[in-house]
This record gives sequence, structure tokens and C-alpha cells, in this order.
Amino acid sequence: MSKGIARMMLVMLLLAVTLGSTTSCKSKKKLAREQAAKEYAMKVEQAKKDLYAIINDETSWSLDEKQRRVDTIKSWQLEDEEVKRLIELAEQKLAAERSQALRKAEEERLRKEEEERRKQSSNKYSVLENHFVAIAGAPSLSAANERIAQALQLFASPDVPVLIIISQVGGFNDYDRPTTIRRYLDWLKDHKVSPNRVEQAKYDSNGKITELELIKR
Repeated sequence: MSKGIARMMLVMLLLAVTLGSTTSCKSKKKLAREQAAKEYAMKVEQAKKDLYAIINDETSWSLDEKQRRVDTIKSWQLEDEEVKRLIELAEQKLAAERSQALRKAEEERLRKEEEERRKQSSNKYSVLENHFVAIAGAPSLSAANERIAQALQLFASPDVPVLIIISQVGGFNDYDRPTTIRRYLDWLKDHKVSPNRVEQAKYDSNGKITELELIKR
């Protein structure tokens, strides 16, 4: 083989290697772009699926879990108009759910406070309320009068005023016509029912009741 032919073959070999390398590089870039596009499309599809589930109440996720999911989708920064619109709707939905959850929590707190207050009130006035029930359910007139006499010992006088709350609206009480403890105990004896519980009572320095407020059960 002559030196000229050998040099030519070497040049052709180098050219073939260079062209092969360039083609391989272009192929890898194309694959990378295709893979990126595929991953992007999958994210868009998953984002729409999750956002629709949140908006349409089709998921068992907690409120915090739904918020974290929306935050994750937002972090993807998808340039898809439908996804952007769904994110807005989902955030409005979660804001409404959060507001409702706070309102329910507050209602539950107030309910428990009222329940505890009534429980404490019931225990505090249980002796007096037991007298009321015993008078109303007395088997005889003499038994009722005996129980009335016992109950009156808790009061400063038989003329202690008794106020009966018949309704409560907006923090204001609506009262029945005032009476005295003597008349109220006689009423229990005559009607044989005890429809009220003690709401509160005022006491003098001797521990005797000077004013009584009742409320319908």
C-alpha cells in the first residue's frame, strides 16, 4: 500500500468517527427532550386529576393533605391554562372548607362550654332542684308541704323573687311574670310538674338565697 492511499484511508476513518459521534449526540438530546416532554405531560395530567378530585369532593384527603397537594402542584409551575384555572378553583374551595372548619370548631367549643356550665350549675343547685322534683312528685299533700318547708329553709324569706327565663335570643333573656319562691313552690305542688331548672341564684351573707333565676328545661 502506498503512503498516499494509507493517508487517505486514515482521513476517511477519522471522518466516519466524527460523523458517528455527532449523530449519537443529536440522538441523545432528542431522547432527553422527548423524556422531558413526557414527564411534563404526566405532571399536567396528574395535576388535573388531583385538582378535579379536590374541587369535586372526590378524595378522602384531609384539609391539610389537600392544601399540601395544591402547594406541590403550584411548585411545578406548569404553563397550562387549565391547570392554572383549576388551582384557583381548588384554593377557593379549600378557603371555604377552612372557614367552615373554623366555624364548626368554634360552635363545638361554645357547645362544650355551655354543657360544662350547665353541668356545674346542675351540681351547684342539685339540692334545690331535688326539692322541686320531690314537691312536684309528692305522693300526698302533707308530703309536699313538708318538702316545701324544707326548701324554704334555703331562702332568706318566702318572698324571695323568682324570675323564670322563657327564651334567650342574642344574649338577652325574656322572662315570665315574676313570682315569689313561696308561690312557685305551691305551683309545683298544685301542677305536679317541675319544668324549670336553676339558672343562677344570689345569696346573702348567711348563705340564704335572696334571688332565684330559673330557666325552662
